[in-house]
Amino acid sequence: MMRQVSRRQLLGEAALGTGALWAAAAGVSQAPALARPRFTAYPFALGLASGDPRPTGVVLWTRLAPDPLADDGHGGMPERRLAVSWEVADDEAFRRRVAAGRSPAVPELGHSVHVEVDGLEPGREYFFRFVAGGEVSPVGRTRTAPSGPTDQLRFALASCQAWVGGPYAAYRTMAEEDLELVVHVGDYIYEARNTESLADFRILHARYKTSPDLQAAHARFPFVVTWDDHEIENNWAADASQPDGEPSNEPGRFLQLRAAAFQAYYEHLPLRRPQRPKGPDMLLYRGLSYGDLADFSVLDTRQYRSDQLDDAFPAGPRDPRTDDPYRTMTGAAQERWLFERLARSRARWNVLAQQTIVAQFDYDTGPGASVNHDQWDGYAGARDRLLEFIAASRVANPVVLTGDWHSSWVNDLKADFDDPASTTLATEFVGTSISSGCPWERAVAQAVPANPHVKFFDGTHRGYVRCTVTPERWTSDYRVVTAAADSSEPARTLTSWAVEAGRPGAVPAA
Repeated sequence: MMRQVSRRQLLGEAALGTGALWAAAAGVSQAPALARPRFTAYPFALGLASGDPRPTGVVLWTRLAPDPLADDGHGGMPERRLAVSWEVADDEAFRRRVAAGRSPAVPELGHSVHVEVDGLEPGREYFFRFVAGGEVSPVGRTRTAPSGPTDQLRFALASCQAWVGGPYAAYRTMAEEDLELVVHVGDYIYEARNTESLADFRILHARYKTSPDLQAAHARFPFVVTWDDHEIENNWAADASQPDGEPSNEPGRFLQLRAAAFQAYYEHLPLRRPQRPKGPDMLLYRGLSYGDLADFSVLDTRQYRSDQLDDAFPAGPRDPRTDDPYRTMTGAAQERWLFERLARSRARWNVLAQQTIVAQFDYDTGPGASVNHDQWDGYAGARDRLLEFIAASRVANPVVLTGDWHSSWVNDLKADFDDPASTTLATEFVGTSISSGCPWERAVAQAVPANPHVKFFDGTHRGYVRCTVTPERWTSDYRVVTAAADSSEPARTLTSWAVEAGRPGAVPAA
């Protein structure tokens, strides 16, 4: 049982602990050094990854864990610090190295390694690897973002990968695609009722990372990630716990859980220094540019949101307070950042990568209104503010990328969802899950005819969305697999939708 603690106490302790973590990441650890490491098993059992590409660099990640599922959460590593060598080359055989160095792996950060490589060339493919104690990691492939005029971007949208024993059929096919990037919009892991401590979250992340298919995708493409709810706790909202069953009244319990979840999340993903958590706080929203073609605004719609008004699932009668303009999905600071970013963007396409469905969806096919209050329907005032800003600022070609709902959707985002003839302001592509099921499929399918702005829905299939973007056209191919856990079967294209630049709203692709 965790000791009780207030937010003020926890933040005070976090200020001290964060200083230790920052020092640890810089190699100044309290742990003694391990000069000549010898591992009980292969230390790179969790693979390697890259992420958040910029024109001149990327983040490289690995975690030393010869025993990834060890009960203490240390991954089979001693309480010692050691240096890990890394190198980057422009050929897979590493005959032409372009960067190399040594980075600390310290117990305070689970012996994870985050290397921010700079000085690379824009829009280039590179290869990377790590070395520790004479052991060599697999070879990873990454790609820097382009700068200036850009003709094409091809990336995948992924989310919701409940553990299915390791095989992830969707990732197996994705790893064979010709992509430059993977955008993951949340539910990278699924917490359990007893997932509370840092060790618990480390073990859960490690279990997911043992999947050879997930490792293959990470080794092949840079990932840009943001969380949804299950990385921490189902339906959490800011400081409010939403546990299954009876809510806990322990003071500070959720803030401690949040701090543990945030640290484990950082330790297992290719994130930059600004994303390093400070106790129960973590700055995850950020921007990413792909030349003059696309600006990505990666959002965090969990950490700052107002609490949900209703927990009915999949939907309940719409609470009139959803229109309250003071209720927020992003928090004031993030909303201001987003609006400023959209206003100054000169990119051809402006992309919002976020978690829950933005489009209105009424589950009541009669005269009433029934919505899911965890999605933007529960924050209609905030949604109106976003869409009104997009319209007033004439944001170029806005596209929203969404996950969460374990199903595939194509939505028109309307000026007035109750008027089918109203202006379409943006397009929303909702990607299905990598592996998580959709038992509410029937409830959605029955209500789709009453929501004409929903152009397409499918809740049967698992997979991902492959997006191809040019200055003239955006195409989204919904790639689905026969069975989520059968990696022997490749993905196929279920449906394809396109948006023409300057004409919001998707149409079936030729």
